[in-house]
Amino acid sequence: MFYLCGVWNSFILDYLLRLRVTANVNFFYVYQLPVPRLTKNDRNFNDIVQRAAKLICTTPEFDELAQEVGLGSHQQGVTDETERANLRAELDGMVAHLYGLTEDEFSYILTTFPIVNATVKEAALEAYRNFASMFAESERIALTH
Repeated sequence: MFYLCGVWNSFILDYLLRLRVTANVNFFYVYQLPVPRLTKNDRNFNDIVQRAAKLICTTPEFDELAQEVGLGSHQQGVTDETERANLRAELDGMVAHLYGLTEDEFSYILTTFPIVNATVKEAALEAYRNFASMFAESERIALTH
């Protein structure tokens, strides 16, 4: 659930959905969305799950869910707005890599969000750059097995 929340709330999926939708969103469109199929054994799966969990599990109602993914409790959730923005940017950068986007492609997609603050888009692009070596290493590992 956390993995899907992380991917589905990304700029990438929002962009892909906007390419298909003409009037309103329904499950017909959702079922057609390409979602990278990662499992618990994939290196990047847990990174996405942990970041999404920290964004979601911020109140006691989420303690049981937080424990299921090793977060402990809502007290490990992130409520500070600056930290939350950083986690969102990291998720967007990671998801862009999952979809195999180049920096130019991701940068273009970010330009299609005119009402999103430029600092939010810049943070997502910077996170993309920061994760480039990690995702390149993951791809090399996958290709050698």
